[in-house]
Amino acid sequence: MTPARVELIAVEKRFGGTVALRPTSLSIPAGATTALIGPSGSGKSTILRLLVGLIAPTGGEIRYDGVVLSPENLRGLRHRIGYVIQEGGLFPHLNVRDNVLLLGRHLKKSPEYLRERFSALCALTRFPADAVGRFPGELSGGQRQRVGLMRALLLEPDVLLMDEPMGALDPLVRAELREEFREIFARLAPTVVLVTHDLAEAADLGHRLVLLDGGSVVQEGTLEDLRQRSSDLSG
Repeated sequence: MTPARVELIAVEKRFGGTVALRPTSLSIPAGATTALIGPSGSGKSTILRLLVGLIAPTGGEIRYDGVVLSPENLRGLRHRIGYVIQEGGLFPHLNVRDNVLLLGRHLKKSPEYLRERFSALCALTRFPADAVGRFPGELSGGQRQRVGLMRALLLEPDVLLMDEPMGALDPLVRAELREEFREIFARLAPTVVLVTHDLAEAADLGHRLVLLDGGSVVQEGTLEDLRQRSSDLSG
């Protein structure tokens, strides 16, 4: 069995009287991609926001390598987590280089480390050298997502969280970027949690799929596992 990098243990989230996530236990294996799928409002993005500490659970525990996520260790654990959202979540007044290096500079990483890391990430994501001085508004959708990924990978995180990273892209760009992401994941072998509405995308990138509905996990396993269970139920 692959050891769990992240665990949710009876985690639930309520916003007043609204239940966003029912008590959920989930084990996310190290070095693999777990794809969260399901309709809007099923709890997918809530799980990602809980994992990165943007919101706190109403109940239950979140553990990273066995350590319970808490207000006391949240800041340190966040530096081990990369987070990618639609359109990259870039700062419009910063160019590509400054967007990618922002956190590294804030943490006072050495200029040599940042220079070498930026160069390596541009090569990894095939980002054109002549575009590093451009601002987000001057980039294509695919380029913005590459920059968002570079920024998330800057500190070599243990866990990469991706919330509909290709949802706003046209089909051709989406297919191209999906191929690049698959190659990057194969090369780096990070622990990835990917939220997507696209089943083909989930099947292509995910080693394991988790289907949510109504704030609960309905099924989990490989694509073949889910197909077999669906066939068994329909039969």
